[in-house]
Amino acid sequence: MPVGAAIFLGVVLLIFTVLDVIMLVSLLIPGDERNQVIVWKASSFTLLATIGAKILDVIENFVKAQPMTANPLIQLEVAAILYFIALMYYRRKHGG
Repeated sequence: MPVGAAIFLGVVLLIFTVLDVIMLVSLLIPGDERNQVIVWKASSFTLLATIGAKILDVIENFVKAQPMTANPLIQLEVAAILYFIALMYYRRKHGG
């Protein structure tokens, strides 16, 4: 593997690790009522988006008669990215 590709993959892994930690920390810190509403809305949006994507994946695999092949690491990272984007959106919207 070229050195540039290894560095790129290392940076991507570091970014995803930071996003996962941000997601966990923001869920664990109680904060005030406004912060709780922001976290609640971001969490519910992320849950709906990931469940919706999973339902579409199940339907597609059922129609095509293929076995379910899903990488849990990719699902976790997509959920972390969605949560981070939703959290930033709702913080900006509600003045956080």
